[in-house]
Amino acid sequence: MIVCPSCGAESIHAEKGCAQCGFVPTRVDGFLAWAPDLAKHNDGFHTESFEGLARVEAGNFWFRARNAIIIWALRKYFPAFRSLLEVGCGTGFVLSGIAQAFPGKRIAGSEIYTAGLAFATQRLPTVELVQMDARKLPYVTEFDVVAAFDVIEHILEDELVLQNFHRAIKPGGGCLITVPQHQWLWSPVDEEACHRRRYSARELHAKVQAAGFRIVRSTSFVTLLLPLMLASRLAARRSGTSGGSEALQLNPVVDRVLDAIMRMEHLVIKTGVSLPVGGSRLVVLQKIPAA
Repeated sequence: MIVCPSCGAESIHAEKGCAQCGFVPTRVDGFLAWAPDLAKHNDGFHTESFEGLARVEAGNFWFRARNAIIIWALRKYFPAFRSLLEVGCGTGFVLSGIAQAFPGKRIAGSEIYTAGLAFATQRLPTVELVQMDARKLPYVTEFDVVAAFDVIEHILEDELVLQNFHRAIKPGGGCLITVPQHQWLWSPVDEEACHRRRYSARELHAKVQAAGFRIVRSTSFVTLLLPLMLASRLAARRSGTSGGSEALQLNPVVDRVLDAIMRMEHLVIKTGVSLPVGGSRLVVLQKIPAA
């Protein structure tokens, strides 16, 4: 069900808008926009970064490894899902992997910036892509799975966003989230990415549970490479620079070695071991129906 993000009226028309308050989503750069005032400018991300990400994602071990663990988690924990919304889909790299792995499913993506959607639509020309604000999702019990991958750390009101995720999920459905982990890894890389925080497991668990979710699985990843990651973050602190997307362009041999290490780590996670520390954390959540 689609609800009005302005007045909360239920079952409104996606194109015609709300008969109760008159809100009508517009078109921005060809995309249906539910928060058009934020489609070009807000403080969540640097729009110029989308081009750099689109150029390097497929060639960087971390993005591929994250896709692999996400697709595995969907298969293991939500094998019967029929619909999925990725909030903050960016350039569409994760969403394109999900669409390829699960043909025939209803796959949708949202992004606050139309600049990101412009790249996503090149990868996903037939997928439903919309511009919207995660703090005002216009959905109630609409999707089997709602997912956000390295998104909520950009948003000050992360607890509100998690509540919106819960509301958008159908009874019996769930949520997948990845976040950057450990505040002691904070560096100019986080500042350049417009992060508000890096999470601890305790903080993230408390917030998802307060939003009405049950934790099905929670594990760190990028664990075996954590010493290397810490060294790079310390170097960034000393230099005061993040390196931008150019820092993600690795020598092919180095990339293959790091990819192999992440594959070994993934095998460990698949056995059921939940890793206590790592540069990132994955949580698999089930919606608890409201009392």
